[in-house]
Amino acid sequence: MKVSVIGSGNMGSAFVKQLTAAGHSVAVSSRNAASAEKLAKAHKAKAVALAKAGEADVIILATGAADAAAALKGAGDLNGKVVVDITNPLTADYMGLTLGHSTSSAEEIARAVPGVKLVKAFNTVFAQLLDAGADLGKGGKVSVFVASDDADAKAKVTELAASMGFAVTDAGPLKNARYLEPLAGLNIYLGYGAGRGTAISPAWVQAA
Repeated sequence: MKVSVIGSGNMGSAFVKQLTAAGHSVAVSSRNAASAEKLAKAHKAKAVALAKAGEADVIILATGAADAAAALKGAGDLNGKVVVDITNPLTADYMGLTLGHSTSSAEEIARAVPGVKLVKAFNTVFAQLLDAGADLGKGGKVSVFVASDDADAKAKVTELAASMGFAVTDAGPLKNARYLEPLAGLNIYLGYGAGRGTAISPAWVQAA
């Protein structure tokens, strides 16, 4: 699959690493062109200008929530394109959310950039865990929750996540990002506030 990653920070870097390892054709763009070039070279990907990011089958939006809509608007013609939103609308201290209940970061991005097929996914996975890979040992896999109003887009992102080894849970329509973003907030609290570290990830288990 042809995948564009917008952002070369911790999450963007981890995505480039895992996607190329899974055999996908990966392009990376960043406000920091030198960072994108270095990242691409390290993982046999290619660095491209932001305006070229929309040429892929799937675009992964690995920016901060505040920068997400602007980044997408600069990524070329995205009408009908599958966009994966991994953002969380965090406060400056990372211990709270700036919006919720009646909307979500995902829904606001979808409103700002109409025409994209927006999928919420990977927002509950720490960058360190994404970089290390999906395998938790003893047969366990990191869970990825996928929410979207577009069935085909959800299926494509599910396929992409599964190709990297992740266990995928269908989280319903895009409005359920209102639950996924606070879930990420809880995970951040447990990881940093409660001192459990970044090798943790939320998952649902089925009783026997």
